[in-house]
Formats: sequence, structure tokens, C-alpha cells
Amino acid sequence: MTRGSHSVDIDGALIRTARLRLAPWTMADVEAALGIFGDGEIARWLAPAMDRVSDVTAMRHLVSRWVADSAAIEPPVGRWKITDLAIGHTIGAVSLLPLPPDDVDFEIGVQIARSWWGNGYAGEAGDAIAHYAFDAGADEVFAVSRPANQRAAAAARRMGMDWVGQTDKYYSTRLDVFRLRRYDLDVPAVAAAPEAERTDELTDI
Repeated sequence: MTRGSHSVDIDGALIRTARLRLAPWTMADVEAALGIFGDGEIARWLAPAMDRVSDVTAMRHLVSRWVADSAAIEPPVGRWKITDLAIGHTIGAVSLLPLPPDDVDFEIGVQIARSWWGNGYAGEAGDAIAHYAFDAGADEVFAVSRPANQRAAAAARRMGMDWVGQTDKYYSTRLDVFRLRRYDLDVPAVAAAPEAERTDELTDI
């Protein structure tokens, strides 16, 4: 399907954009996942929702849980690996999960491996998940980040999200909240972010 200027193809839990393929995690993805969630520069913004994964054994247990969960959950909730179609490598992770404590609001989280930062992957993957969420019936999606995490804020804005304020209701931590509503999807931004401000990390918090 095509929405506005964005092309997003959705086939069940498989999602494809111009450059990326999003697919559920498998046990063959443990090493690739560790390269993302074992990186302290990425993981430091995930706590307390998720700690840095210390080794391959811990990552294997976590991926095993994600695989089991994917068989039981229903759209729009999910976790996906992000693969660059041109090179066939897993370059990141994206999720759409309910925000605690009420599990009513849906949060998009994107983590891109550091060697792939600066290519606009976070915005492209996040936009794809927004399409998936709205096709599944969601009316709005959110991203939350610590006020000091300017990379995450920039990524949320590049997805078309609006800053709606701060709250401590999620994770009992003061967070900036960004929101994208169904009718704002693919509405052109007023101005694109300068090249130097491009970011590829939209962390959970």
C-alpha cells in the first residue's frame, strides 16, 4: 500500500519499505541482536524498561522470549528486526508495545546499530510501524524519551511526531512525550532536519 509519499508494504507481520524489511525475530538473530542491545551507548537510554544485555547467553534467553511472545500477541503489538534490503544485514530493532502502567497507549521504539547511524533508518522504520499500527486499528502512537536524549527527540520529529509535553506516568520517570495521530500520518513536515541532526536512535526512554 502507498500512503502519501511513503511506500509501505504489509504482509501479516512482515513489513517492507523502500530500503528496509521488518520481520519478527528468530533464534538465528541472537548475535545481531546482541550487537544492538549489548551496546552500552544504545542501552543506556533503555533503562529501566530494559537493561544492557551482557552476553550471548542472556541475549539468547531474551530472543527466545520474543519468539514465544510473537506467537501469542495480536497486532498492532510486536517486535521486529530491521534488515537493510541492499546488503541483507540486520541493522536494528523496532517495537510497538503498550506503555506501562495502564497498557493503553502504544509506544514505538527504534534502536539502530551504531555503525548504521546517519542513514535515516530510524525514521523509515518508525514510519512503517506507524502504518502497521494504524492499519491494525490504532488511532495514535507515542514515543517517549528522557529530556536529555536529543537524538531520540530528533528521531521522533523526523517521523512526524509532535511533542505533547512531559510526564512521569510512564516508567515512573520524567519523560518527553511525542505523539502521532492517524490523520497526521505522512503529512509533510514544515522543514526537514539539517543533515547534521539526523539520528538513528529512537529509544524507549
